[in-house]
Amino acid sequence: MSASTETSTSSTVVLLKAGDLPAFCPNPKMPLWNHHPRVFLDVNHDGKARCPYCGTQYQLEPGAVVHGH
Repeated sequence: MSASTETSTSSTVVLLKAGDLPAFCPNPKMPLWNHHPRVFLDVNHDGKARCPYCGTQYQLEPGAVVHGH
């Protein structure tokens, strides 16, 4: 996953490219000691999702085109 991470004061936002889909958390850039069960996130509807375990926010980069089936 080539996701980039931006840190804000309230939470972490992981920007996703279309090639990073399907989105899941924990992502490969997270430290191993902080892992929780893998959960797949649906960012197809509004371009963003939040992990129910750790609260990390995932968002599609502006201009990312999601190709469906």
